[in-house]
Amino acid sequence: MYRVIKVLNNNGILVLDDANGQEQILLGNGVGFGHRMGERMAELPKGRRYELVSEKTPALIRVNGIDPIYIEAAGKIIEMAEAAMGPLQHDILIPMADHIAMAAARAREKKEIPNPFQHDIAALFGDEYEAARKGCEILKKMTGTALGEDEAGFIALHIHAGLAQENVADSLETARLVGVCMTMIEEGAGKKLPYGSLGYNRLMSHVRYMLARARKGERTDLDLEAYAKEQFPFEYALAEQILKKLEQELRVVLAKEEIGFLAIHIRRVTGGETA
Repeated sequence: MYRVIKVLNNNGILVLDDANGQEQILLGNGVGFGHRMGERMAELPKGRRYELVSEKTPALIRVNGIDPIYIEAAGKIIEMAEAAMGPLQHDILIPMADHIAMAAARAREKKEIPNPFQHDIAALFGDEYEAARKGCEILKKMTGTALGEDEAGFIALHIHAGLAQENVADSLETARLVGVCMTMIEEGAGKKLPYGSLGYNRLMSHVRYMLARARKGERTDLDLEAYAKEQFPFEYALAEQILKKLEQELRVVLAKEEIGFLAIHIRRVTGGETA
């Protein structure tokens, strides 16, 4: 049996599954019509279910402060992103709805928050960013409020968090640290890197996965340390500086093999030319 905790609007309801005590949000055309709080149902109407399992705070408290139109919009954004990229963790529904509700309010008041990591997010999480831009179009059609590229970057972090099954703060920290690394490479090489090029994107992806390995305590299978140190001493020294910075930021010890691997990627994107 299911118990209706709250009717969000005609297209959404919050229910509790009596069998396992799990809260769910059901979204779909007309799924909330005619239902009332406290009502019990043997079966749920047809719609998209969003199981809410990771938060300690009851869903009712979390949804009460959010206009239901933004919960509905977040559901449509997730549905669109899943069609393009595969399953997302549904726990991102309420955090995304809360974010776009606040972003829409800021946009209406002309008080948008700049996203200092927007370019890094767009390059690092390209598919998620494209889905987020389409999500902004969905939101505009549903609410009339237009969000800019900076907000598309923030929404992309929510989508990536759903794909990677991590929280948004971790996704943002990844983007920040990758940006730190790219800046160090540009400053060390004395030149701007070709943003958006294949080599640039590969370097960003390498740094991203290097961070993931560091957090999980994993090691790379490739040991190019001796080769890179001999063949590319400048890039090796720069890679060594970057790893020391990451060790300070992450408070972990990175595998020494990562130095050589990163040095080769730096060599590829800089072409071995430094100012």
